[in-house]
Amino acid sequence: MSKSDVISIGHSPDPDDAFMVWAIAEGVVHADDFGTALVAKDIESLNRWALADDPRTRLDVTALSAATYARVADKYWLLRHGASFGDGYGPIVVSAKPVASLADLKDVTIFTPGENTTAHMVLQLALPGARVAKKSFEKILPAIQKGEAEAGVLIHEGQLTWADAGVHKVLDLGAWWKEETGLPLPLGVNTMRKDLGARLGADVDALLRASLETGLAMRKRALAYAQRFGRGISDEDADAFVAMYVNGMTRDMGETGKRALDELFARARAAGLLPKGARIEYAPED
Repeated sequence: MSKSDVISIGHSPDPDDAFMVWAIAEGVVHADDFGTALVAKDIESLNRWALADDPRTRLDVTALSAATYARVADKYWLLRHGASFGDGYGPIVVSAKPVASLADLKDVTIFTPGENTTAHMVLQLALPGARVAKKSFEKILPAIQKGEAEAGVLIHEGQLTWADAGVHKVLDLGAWWKEETGLPLPLGVNTMRKDLGARLGADVDALLRASLETGLAMRKRALAYAQRFGRGISDEDADAFVAMYVNGMTRDMGETGKRALDELFARARAAGLLPKGARIEYAPED
């Protein structure tokens, strides 16, 4: 491969993902043998692109919802680093009016950030038969405030800002999952196309890992870059959000992360939310 060859890297336009690619974006780390092109796109679009497998939108490396990865595992390796786990916290179910429990929402419409997101899937595990409707993640909170729906699932910065919006917390799905399984909740993962080949795949994996480690080592600079993707949240909230989802398990999901993914996929398959037989394969490493 030569420097004129370019590896496309898809990430969500959110502080945690931006933090992890800062070193690549700013040229602090780079590869000698290939170039890179960062593609910032909302996670549901990245999910749809991977599922469609259209050459016009196909990415070599891409962040995906854990729920989507199980559907494309035949084409993508899973990276051991770069994943987002909520250990006792995660997407928040909120309602316009106070309710006693999630079961009280079984007959109302609940907005979710897309049918391919992990938040959507875990809501259905927690409330089987939930009546759901898709809404762009940044529009869910305003929609509940306007009375367009009685409840919704908040991801990204909404997990930190919901309390200031006049809505009521019903359930933290990450806390629910921890109670159910004793495991952290896998939310997003980093993946890489298998057709890159094992040798190049190992080089790309090493670059992505170097970017993450460099961001952690130069946190202030990486955080300043990540703040550009905060959609108006305060520096303090951006810092807190990055701390939530760029942590030890992001550096390496380890055996606990692998067990959490296996458990999530097994429960989703048993509930008819995922096809059977998806086989996880981890990316080659040097």
